[in-house]
Amino acid sequence: MTKNLDQIYNFTEFSPLCKAMNMQVDHVEPYKGRLTLPYDDKLVGDPQTRIIHGGAVSALLDTTCGVAVMAHPDGNYNTATIDLRIDYMRPALPDLDVIAEAEVYHTTNTVAFLRAKAWTDNEDKPVAIATGAFVFEAMKKK
Repeated sequence: MTKNLDQIYNFTEFSPLCKAMNMQVDHVEPYKGRLTLPYDDKLVGDPQTRIIHGGAVSALLDTTCGVAVMAHPDGNYNTATIDLRIDYMRPALPDLDVIAEAEVYHTTNTVAFLRAKAWTDNEDKPVAIATGAFVFEAMKKK
């Protein structure tokens, strides 16, 4: 089965970027992950609109995909982004958290292919959608 799910849930505590952005792992199951990016003024791209910067949404989607890959059902895996395409559909609404979900839909021996989406108020009206490819390899035991 998957690596210790507690390790994945705590992943954001050990990543400096995730800590700085206060990302939180909400749910993990094999090949799936869901994270929240709490609204924070330091992530705003335009002070007049109070909309979170697209780069913050991008980082959330990338991290959520990585969590989904780490939740590989066969074991303990490291991962890195090979390619991530993000289509921005609309701005994130001001003062609301951004939620992202990612799912692995295909794997080879070393590459996972994913779909992901991010939203604020309505999951059916995404802020952004993403497709990506992530390399993964078994973690070496110490």
